[in-house]
Amino acid sequence: MSKPVYLVVSLDVEEEGLFTGSYPQYGVTVTNTSALRRLAPLLALGIKPTLFCAYPVLTDARSCHIIKELRDEAGAEIAAHLHHWNIPPITTGTIDPLSRVPSRDLPDDVFQAKLENVLANASKLNGAPVTSFRMGRWDLHKKHFPLLARAGILTDASVRPLHGTCEKSRTPDHFAATATPYWVPTQYGHIFEVPLTVTPLVSAIRPLLDTFRHGNGCLGKLASYLASTTNYWGALALLPVYHPLWAMKAITRYYLASGGNVLSLTWHSSEMQEGATPHLPTEAHVRTFLKKITVYMRWLMRHYEVHCLTMSELRNSLGHRARSLTATQGDWTVAP
Repeated sequence: MSKPVYLVVSLDVEEEGLFTGSYPQYGVTVTNTSALRRLAPLLALGIKPTLFCAYPVLTDARSCHIIKELRDEAGAEIAAHLHHWNIPPITTGTIDPLSRVPSRDLPDDVFQAKLENVLANASKLNGAPVTSFRMGRWDLHKKHFPLLARAGILTDASVRPLHGTCEKSRTPDHFAATATPYWVPTQYGHIFEVPLTVTPLVSAIRPLLDTFRHGNGCLGKLASYLASTTNYWGALALLPVYHPLWAMKAITRYYLASGGNVLSLTWHSSEMQEGATPHLPTEAHVRTFLKKITVYMRWLMRHYEVHCLTMSELRNSLGHRARSLTATQGDWTVAP
């Protein structure tokens, strides 16, 4: 048997209608949460999911009942997920709630108020403070870490390595982030960061682009552009909706062979219901998707000594071994 592998499985439990370029404030539905019961075959394998719940889910009684069932019967962790465009207080004026507004454009006090709102609802559902968090669209910037810590967040899962910034869309720069969990120090306390598991197709991609992308001139601009698009052409992530089974196995083998021992795998609740997201329009698509995840889990457990943990359990189990990291560039941690 190989060395122990720690597996954290998470779902963004959220409204329908995303992945269409529209981000409505009101009138969203959350019927897809009923499909969470389709997790049963995975739960039977020992999976303990972390459920990152968005505001519309947390204010829907039927959805809350299903989530509490998963916590009580399967040991799932209730966590918070921030879609800032539809969480009160709703801002208007220069910020168009229907457009792809980056979170870095929100004033800190507005971001903090929205964060506290979703955490209050999640903690009410949980019956205890919720301490794990993921930002929608991987849209977490370095200025947000102190705000998360001040609100009581202990574990974050918003960083996507090899995902560079694009100034036009004002997305965060997670390109240089490690895929190994680490601590982010802030003046309000440390946050245990659990990045998405991402591997480069060629090992030299990260150091090569990172060397040149902050420079001036044509080479710097080219390297910056390539870094901002690496997730499309030069990296594979444990996002099962995007990759075939062979790629998921390859990601796993490469990452574990390079010394990693924590696998972070995630998908969306809407991807478990036909037609709730454009890329899985039929029941056949959903069944194929869920079968792929189940086959992957069985393969993983046959070949490795797998320990299935929630985000909080991972922090408690491995936090004492993790490094505290800062960086002058990027949004995956804070500046020294």
